[in-house]
Amino acid sequence: MTLTELRYIVTLAQERHFGRAAERCFVSQPTLSVAVKKLEEELGVALFERSKSTVQVTPLGEKIVEQAQRVLEQSSVIKELANAGKDQLASPLRIGAIYTIGPYLFPHLVPALTRSAPQMPLYIEEGFTANLRRKLRSGELDAILIALPFTETDVVTKPLYEEEFEVLIPADHAWNQREFIEKEDLLKERLLLLGEGHCFRDQILEACPAISHQLNSPSNTLTAEGGSLETIRHMVASKLGITVLPRSAIGTVHYESGLLTSLPFKSPAPSRTVAIAWRASFPRPKAIDAVTEAIQQCHEALPEPT
Repeated sequence: MTLTELRYIVTLAQERHFGRAAERCFVSQPTLSVAVKKLEEELGVALFERSKSTVQVTPLGEKIVEQAQRVLEQSSVIKELANAGKDQLASPLRIGAIYTIGPYLFPHLVPALTRSAPQMPLYIEEGFTANLRRKLRSGELDAILIALPFTETDVVTKPLYEEEFEVLIPADHAWNQREFIEKEDLLKERLLLLGEGHCFRDQILEACPAISHQLNSPSNTLTAEGGSLETIRHMVASKLGITVLPRSAIGTVHYESGLLTSLPFKSPAPSRTVAIAWRASFPRPKAIDAVTEAIQQCHEALPEPT
């Protein structure tokens, strides 16, 4: 039994497909298949049920895969402990961010960290909170940037900054003469939202529960979905509706004058707390400190709405 074989079965259990699992493990499908079969023969049990279309984990396989995941986490800790005596800022840091934070923070964070910790380049990745959570636990990422609330066993979470939401509208919209927007006003316009799976969508629905009822209505014609904040912003510029964005993503400066404008909500405005999370066992606290300080320093440089 090897760590490589354990990594194969954990990945296969996650993907439920030999081809995708092999691709994630950077091996050929036959190599992964033979290794999994070899481990099953060594253990004397079937870990997976195979068919032409799907791969299912057996009940006993679920328990073994769960234990294999813990073993991989601990092996990662061993490697990290071995590096603990080295310069904590001398090797890359693998950091992930949710889709509604990464594109707007990384352009400021990367140069800021290049100045303060030039020997520690960032390996960056964007994803959904659930995927980032999994990769943090498995050691594929060292730290993740998420919106609170976020709880995970043996993971430390530190709030970084608070960010208010604003309403983005076409510049010739009737609301352009207002000083602020009431949350209930969103129900009167065609609202563009992110699709399911995005935590920012959930935060908007939590801030205005009436929108949830509207979404579930069979006659709903006042909401539409986009795959990213960038796509939604383009849709607003095309006068297909209005939207709510975190302040850093307003991005009206990217368009010709007269296309878009943003308005604040009436106080208290809905907002989110952006935080960084890392494994409690991560042995490079100085690297986390460097990222945290760089983010807090460059937050003031994030684009302001115009």
